[in-house]
Amino acid sequence: MELNLGPEAAKFREEIRGWISDNAPAGLAELTDWNASPMTGGSNIYGKAESSPIYAEWEKRLLEAKLICPQWPEKFGGRGLSPVENAIYSEELHRAGLPRIRRGFGEGMVGPSVISHGTPAQQEHFLPRIISAEDVYCQGFSEPGHGSDLAGVETRGVVDGDEIVITGDKVWTSGFYRANMIFVLCRTDTETGKHRGLSYVLLPFEDNNVEKHAVKQMTGAAQFGQEHFDGSRAPMFNVIGGLNNGWRVAMTTLGFERGGNATVASLKYEKQFWALVDLARKVGKERDPLVRQDLAWAYTHVQIMRYSGLRLLAQIAVGKEPGPEASISKLFWSEYEKKLGEIAVHLIGTEALVRPEGEGYLVDHWQEVFLASRAGTIFSGTSEIQRNIISERALGMPRESRPVSVKA
Repeated sequence: MELNLGPEAAKFREEIRGWISDNAPAGLAELTDWNASPMTGGSNIYGKAESSPIYAEWEKRLLEAKLICPQWPEKFGGRGLSPVENAIYSEELHRAGLPRIRRGFGEGMVGPSVISHGTPAQQEHFLPRIISAEDVYCQGFSEPGHGSDLAGVETRGVVDGDEIVITGDKVWTSGFYRANMIFVLCRTDTETGKHRGLSYVLLPFEDNNVEKHAVKQMTGAAQFGQEHFDGSRAPMFNVIGGLNNGWRVAMTTLGFERGGNATVASLKYEKQFWALVDLARKVGKERDPLVRQDLAWAYTHVQIMRYSGLRLLAQIAVGKEPGPEASISKLFWSEYEKKLGEIAVHLIGTEALVRPEGEGYLVDHWQEVFLASRAGTIFSGTSEIQRNIISERALGMPRESRPVSVKA
């Protein structure tokens, strides 16, 4: 099934395909498999390719064409691509085997939050620095001992003149090692309800009384961090949405995190599926009825993601914004990744228990998929939290009962 998005979308697809063909530097597609599926918390499979002069030239050309953060409005440095055009742009890069250069948390989470809740002065200051990569962000939401209770944060923010002073701890900070900025949700009012006393602060992450420690994962990688803020400071100018109004800003941030890639997510999973088929052939199990059943399960789930993305794209095309249904996408792909890893190691058999030879804690591709996929059911809201959001906010079911504390 192909979705007819209308003549304007078809015209844009033709134009952007032509631009990509005319501007992609020679040799860029051959640097690495840009359509591979890196696992969150796993190894950086693009690191060497991204250090190439060819990649730098591609980045320069994209900046000149406003094709970095292109979905942002033109007045904020983007190209004003509609959600449909933005999805088409990703599809065409995937088709050409080329990388879409993204600005990570800055592009997908901080930027939309500043656009939605920032003052004109904040927008003028922070947004260009994201596009240019002068500011690279990591996320300071999760805390030790609080699980998915985002509103229960204990990191404190105290106003000191024209600055806010941050003290506390954050954990599971993705990409902390490459960031020079962190967006922090902190408690600035302890006398009100826990959702109402929070503030959203863009905090300098270097030379600012921040103690950082890498958290090593099952994969052997260490791409998550834990931080202790001991009086870290930021100007009050860096408080987005106003003091004690951080919950509303955080919900904007999380909405983009959970649903932002739903329209094109199936592309990488389809490629990964065919790699799984090749694995089944390699180990001589492609005709095993149970293996074929697992492969059929994986294929149908990839197609469900594809059709779900097309449905979302159709809704966006007629002006309907995604709501809490974005949690369906996040829940679906994270649970799919976990099951896919289990299928892969089952195909490999006992050899999957043995790491490759070499220094350090090495794992092969499918071992990494199996191990790293566990993180997907936890970050951006656990699968249990996503199910609650779907049932309560999308389906209108009664809220989950909360345990009642009994005093002795």
